[in-house]
Amino acid sequence: MITPNELFSLLSDETRLRCLVLLQKEGELCVCEISQIIGSIQPKISRHLALMRNSGLVSDDRRGQWVYYSLNQSLPEWAKRIIESTLVNLMKIEPYHSDLKRIYSLKKENICKT
Repeated sequence: MITPNELFSLLSDETRLRCLVLLQKEGELCVCEISQIIGSIQPKISRHLALMRNSGLVSDDRRGQWVYYSLNQSLPEWAKRIIESTLVNLMKIEPYHSDLKRIYSLKKENICKT
């Protein structure tokens, strides 16, 4: 189970925080979608998501050649409240605001076909 020190350590990196905000808002995203939204290369995003998965913060689901990530449903309540509060408080701050806007245009493109 994730500890407070692990959670805050993971959140201290902007790429991981951006990924987390997107996952909190959308529920589930493919690595390729996160990569396009954030504007970073897929290996970098995968590496950050692997760190979060190894700590128990997110879970993954492989579907064909794509890997979809979501928040781990078994997170402790204190962690869920912190993540939820983080989304609410960052929604209007850059770069999180622009990331959240890009989700909708990206979903229309349907770049990750299952």
